[in-house]
Amino acid sequence: MRQEIRVVLADDHPTMRMGLRVLLDQAPGIEVVGEAQEGEEALALIEALRPDVAVLDCLLPGMGGAEVAAEVWRRGLPVRVLALSAYDDDRYVWGMLEAGAVGYLLKEEAPGVIVAAVRGAARGEGYFSARVAAKVAAWARGERPPRPPLTERELEVLCLLAEGLSNKEIAGRLHVAERTVAFHVSNILKKLGVTSRIEAALWAKDWGMPPR
Repeated sequence: MRQEIRVVLADDHPTMRMGLRVLLDQAPGIEVVGEAQEGEEALALIEALRPDVAVLDCLLPGMGGAEVAAEVWRRGLPVRVLALSAYDDDRYVWGMLEAGAVGYLLKEEAPGVIVAAVRGAARGEGYFSARVAAKVAAWARGERPPRPPLTERELEVLCLLAEGLSNKEIAGRLHVAERTVAFHVSNILKKLGVTSRIEAALWAKDWGMPPR
């Protein structure tokens, strides 16, 4: 008898999460084994339950979806990550794929498409909404998403952040106040559309930083 695909859902909107659970639980061969409304909770469930597929929203409170996906990959957890988002912005798509997601679906997709994507993710197959697929195809041809409009100082801070330096260490390296570094880091996160230093570091890696 074929084993069911075990799924963990992570979305901070209860109504959306409930709808997804009902949809997937009703699909033959799929079982939702856990739900989370924030990033840290999602990661804990993934590690404890070891599902086949984790369906992650990009904009989770706390740890963002890309950060959770990156941590899943870093820990070597045998879980396929499928991004499910209301947004098709380059920064979200690129961030999730770089963090190891096998697919990226928009929440506007038909229920049958979402079910098919979960089944595909369990097999390790990429599954993308049409608008997202066009971006992925362009990137596969060597094109990159547009570089964020960071100032020279912000680029310097981002490079050092990507090296794993703390705000205090960056301040010492650049000979500026620590609060100045904190201000720059805050601006960098906003411009990149990410919520954590880890996600910012992923962007830096994508753009060959460091070195500059």
